[in-house]
Amino acid sequence: MQESRVTIDDVAKASGVSKSAVSYALNGKPGVSERTRAKVLRVAEEMGWRPSSAAKALSNARTNNIGLILTRENELFGGEPWMMELIGGLGVELEKVNYSLLIRVAGSPEAELETTKDWIATEAVDGMLVLNVEIGDQRVRLHKQHPEMPVLFLAHPSLTSGLPNLWSDDASAARLAVDYLHEQCHTCIARVAGPEELGHTLIRDQAFIDEAMNMGMRYNCLHAGFTPESGADATRRLLSFPEPPTAIIYDNDAMAVAGLNVAKQEGIKVPDELSIMSWDDSFLCMSVTPGISAIGRNVVESGRMAAKLLIDVINGGTVESVPEPAYELRLRESTGGAPHRGDGDASQRWAV
Repeated sequence: MQESRVTIDDVAKASGVSKSAVSYALNGKPGVSERTRAKVLRVAEEMGWRPSSAAKALSNARTNNIGLILTRENELFGGEPWMMELIGGLGVELEKVNYSLLIRVAGSPEAELETTKDWIATEAVDGMLVLNVEIGDQRVRLHKQHPEMPVLFLAHPSLTSGLPNLWSDDASAARLAVDYLHEQCHTCIARVAGPEELGHTLIRDQAFIDEAMNMGMRYNCLHAGFTPESGADATRRLLSFPEPPTAIIYDNDAMAVAGLNVAKQEGIKVPDELSIMSWDDSFLCMSVTPGISAIGRNVVESGRMAAKLLIDVINGGTVESVPEPAYELRLRESTGGAPHRGDGDASQRWAV
């Protein structure tokens, strides 16, 4: 085989390692063991691999792409307004500086990690935006090892080990919701939360527990998967409790709408017998009857802020930890005062 025809793919196959590992080894980047690096360099030399002048030129050029890898269930992308609003805000701001958003859907966290390694090794994007950070997230560790790839995490600073981040004050928002329900005389509330492994879920969990305890309220929490189906299932389970909640907060709008539908199916009046609230506001909350109260924020503005911050990082600026726009309570018809369960038909409906 002629030297000019030997590619990184060829070296990867001959070495028995991934293409990203070959790229790390050939370019002297961290991310592979010294044993693997030596093996790759030996195989590349034996095969006569040489970097082309075009490749060298491209390695120093910008792609004008921002990378975003999504791993959550595909059915959520089209049905969750939060994601669409965030992408909308990113797009508006990136267009101003002639940047594009490169979105890749990965089938698993492991696949996302491999794609991240490949993008870092091949410099396929100029910077990366990372969402849904988990406790002990491997992506944080990987980006710490590769500071050459500009990155911005949409996550609380306690989760990102000092890497640039744009974060929302979930703890304050949780207290806002609990305090409002306490003012409405609710003493038994519940929450349908997101997956337990997500960092922001843990922050919300602790804030809800602490504030409910401070207010002398009973609080139950079930974790679900952000889908309408999981939200509906969790709602049915909560309503089957010996003392069901008089108010339920959902960690996204899709689950809140599903919970409202379950209440209607069960003949439970909202808000007379059950108050329902959504975390994050959207057109979904306003398109149903009754309209759903929400803990809202300007997600489009968050997307615009994220784009600006990441471009700053790409251009060599210093970005540490920046707060998103504050949450606010947006009240609609789905929330009200706690029901008096000892009166009339309501006592019979809630009886076990």
